[in-house]
Amino acid sequence: MRCVVQRVKTAKVNVGEEVTGEIGPGILALIGVSTEDTPADLKYIAEKVPNLRIFDDENGVMNRSLLDAGGAILAVSQFTLYGDARGGRRPSYFRAAKPEKAREMYEQLIAVWRALGLRVETGRFRAEMRVSLVNDGPVTILLDSEKAF
Repeated sequence: MRCVVQRVKTAKVNVGEEVTGEIGPGILALIGVSTEDTPADLKYIAEKVPNLRIFDDENGVMNRSLLDAGGAILAVSQFTLYGDARGGRRPSYFRAAKPEKAREMYEQLIAVWRALGLRVETGRFRAEMRVSLVNDGPVTILLDSEKAF
């Protein structure tokens, strides 16, 4: 499972003219599920994202997590995180999970975060979405449950 974590001042996602999710300070999490992902991969991302110490403390040092800072998560599914463009100009998505598996794991991830008491807003799975954000810092972290990077 892969996740692009961006610390944001604000973020929202639109499907057409409808706003499906919007947050103030917190994390925009772009989430990709692979064909090989297991519950252990989901657990890794579910624990890592809200515990990343990427929010400033009283001294301006990134020493606080989302749980400490009290922000929200905007979770957006994004199969293109498994795009492989090493072989040519058109990315291959052979490692991206089929929609059924990806939706199930994406929804499980959201449920885990909500069970922690986090406010989680979402995009719409498999929809054409427009995501807008004000990146804070900017701070952008790449996570991979296989620890490929």
